[in-house]
Amino acid sequence: MLTKSHIKLITSLSQKKFRVQHQLFVVEGIKGIQEFLNSSFELYQLFSTELLFDAEMVQVSDQELQKISRLKTPNTALAIFKMPQETNSEHSGLVLALDDVRDPGNLGTIIRLCDWFGIRNLVCSKATVDCYNSKVVQATMGSLTRVAIQYVDLENYLKGYQYDIFGTFMKGNAIYSEALPSEGVILMGNEANGISTAIENLVTKKLSIPRFGTLQATESLNVATATAIVLSEFKRHSTET
Repeated sequence: MLTKSHIKLITSLSQKKFRVQHQLFVVEGIKGIQEFLNSSFELYQLFSTELLFDAEMVQVSDQELQKISRLKTPNTALAIFKMPQETNSEHSGLVLALDDVRDPGNLGTIIRLCDWFGIRNLVCSKATVDCYNSKVVQATMGSLTRVAIQYVDLENYLKGYQYDIFGTFMKGNAIYSEALPSEGVILMGNEANGISTAIENLVTKKLSIPRFGTLQATESLNVATATAIVLSEFKRHSTET
């Protein structure tokens, strides 16, 4: 049965400080939970209104699920998983780096894009939104299980990087006419301010996505949309060579 201690723990995990303290995070919905159960992530506790999973669970009513869910319309099940230990692995191939991306929906979409385009490593500045934020987890649709994410001092990380660092800017070389390698860091900036000055100084090649509209009045692209275009171009070039 659902207890007060269950409710207290699940409610607390909506805040980053308690996720870090307990090393736990929440996943909601049948598809998302199944993705995590099929991965290397370790289940801590599972709550469901139906017997759908091959795992030990606490059966709850629709009303009880409503109490613990962060969704307006709860989707059958909620699970708590343990955070994996973050490792400082060697990065090869294309690496995506984020300079203070703050919106959970954007980060979730970017993680899905990494999964789609085969980017194994995502490097985030420490001010980037937490990848275990429930909105981020929901937006990844399970892709969080297949992308290695590190939170680092981004400036120090880039200073030690040996290949080209590609930054996206309003003024840069048009990405469609550039020779794009299969090794390097692709850097995307903050939603409002773009890439910060300190990080910009470390960029070795500046890229832009050309505007084709007649008026060219749009100031910028959403960071997740821009990421999709940039990753698509890099991958298109790598498959052609």
